[in-house]
Amino acid sequence: MNDRPQINLSLSPFDKWIEVLGWLALLVIWVFSIYQYFSLPDEIPIHFSFSGEPDNFGSKGFILSLPVIASILFLGLTALNNYPHLFNYPSEITEENAEIQYTLATRLIRMLKFSIVVIFLILAVKVRASVDGFTLLGPFLMPVILGLIFIPIGYFLVKLLKSQ
Repeated sequence: MNDRPQINLSLSPFDKWIEVLGWLALLVIWVFSIYQYFSLPDEIPIHFSFSGEPDNFGSKGFILSLPVIASILFLGLTALNNYPHLFNYPSEITEENAEIQYTLATRLIRMLKFSIVVIFLILAVKVRASVDGFTLLGPFLMPVILGLIFIPIGYFLVKLLKSQ
């Protein structure tokens, strides 16, 4: 059984700001995708190669799956963030280090929520740009997506290890 301390964390102004940005990004992807749905052709790019070129096509309804998936992930991570005592940590959690470890871990989840929504928004914009004949990010698409995921993870992992 999990015998880690269960404490209530207060959000810093930075945490509140990231949370608000995440919710705003979620709203933007919904508005953008619904608006684009009505102006897209029946067949749109639904997959891109590592070079950023479309390599698979499908129904324009795909554009609506992007905010749906982003919302499911965002809401799931939001719910998970209420239980930092259940997370995996690189070190033992004690009464002395619980607050800082939980704060850093929940901040990481908050940053990842925002990053995930931004990634899905980039993909929605990429679909629109491809339909219009523009290249968005080209071969930089995959590095940008991977950076949005792994840079926050690396940063907070280092901070978690230093705060033991």
